[in-house]
Amino acid sequence: MQSVKIVICDDDKEMQEILQQKTALFCRETETACRIVCLDAGAQVLQEDPAPDILFLDICMPVQNGMDIARKLRERCSETILIFVTAFPEYVYDAFDVGAFQYLVKPFADDRFAEVLGRALRRCIQSGRTARASEQPALLVKRGGVSTRVAFDDIIYAEVFNRKVLLHTKRGDIEYYGRLTDLSEKAGQSFYRTHRAYLVNLRYVEKYTAETVWLEQGKSAPIAKKQFSGFVRCYMRYINEKRGD
Repeated sequence: MQSVKIVICDDDKEMQEILQQKTALFCRETETACRIVCLDAGAQVLQEDPAPDILFLDICMPVQNGMDIARKLRERCSETILIFVTAFPEYVYDAFDVGAFQYLVKPFADDRFAEVLGRALRRCIQSGRTARASEQPALLVKRGGVSTRVAFDDIIYAEVFNRKVLLHTKRGDIEYYGRLTDLSEKAGQSFYRTHRAYLVNLRYVEKYTAETVWLEQGKSAPIAKKQFSGFVRCYMRYINEKRGD
């Protein structure tokens, strides 16, 4: 199964983070492969390529509101599963005009969110509307005014120190300001956080002990004691999935 691309668009950073955390947790608990992208403005949604499989979209945003963005999105993509997230229930009738899948009114309960996301994921997966294998998931790293596209498959492992993330890739090292938590949520289930400061790509694992994992190109990363059992489970699942491909 290809990963589901889930985009969260909300100009409220706190709500954006809440939705990201809830989505990532639900996908982990249901073992659903997903890529989560967070955006601050509606216009950014229209620039996403490929288009989102599932879109959480705020309605009341500056410059262009979510309803206008939804109409423009529908002009080029009729398949995105659209879930409006807003504090204003009076927009519910307009939501039907753009083929909204669901309408979440802030604040919403955890079980309500899980029910809506669960149904959206099932529809998305059953209908095969997921990112194509040829569209390789990638991270956009911004440094000194320059944006660099880094394919997740090229990242061997990542580590964090002094508020900087260091990506060890097949083509060399790339450093940028960021959080390992954000990278972990975007990278998907083929990555595992063996230590609070290390994120490992399971495809490059060569061997491991209870304390260390050795990777290709002579690289290695520590494994925290409390993370070891989880690492083994995830790695075994990864290996079994690859055998079934």
